[in-house]
Amino acid sequence: MEYNLEELDKVANYLIEANEQHKIWCFYGEMGVGKTTLIKSLLKQLGVIDLVSSPSFSIVNEYQTSAGQSIFHFDFYRIKSISEVYDLGFEAYFDSGSLCLIEWPENIEEILKAERHIKIHISLIGERRKLVLD
Repeated sequence: MEYNLEELDKVANYLIEANEQHKIWCFYGEMGVGKTTLIKSLLKQLGVIDLVSSPSFSIVNEYQTSAGQSIFHFDFYRIKSISEVYDLGFEAYFDSGSLCLIEWPENIEEILKAERHIKIHISLIGERRKLVLD
């Protein structure tokens, strides 16, 4: 699927409908391709009432929806070792049943091997983005 930034809400709704059975969503793409921007649109469509920001330094942000559900947003760009993810207590988040949205999942691939998840690849093609589900 190709899209431009004006179509983000439509893409977010498509992802929500297509991936209801998955609780761990992994976003792959180069720096600046729009992973966080797409996640912000997803969170808006899911009814998040909190201010959404990238968890670049905190590693994880928790958001609440208007229905009282938690959604976790991870950014593993800055982790230096997999032990940091274990120290964070990732199991509690992944096993919570809440939606977990992960940026830079390639940095925790060894953990993700044991988890049921969907891969969402985003690439830039001129002014448009290409989204591929895996």
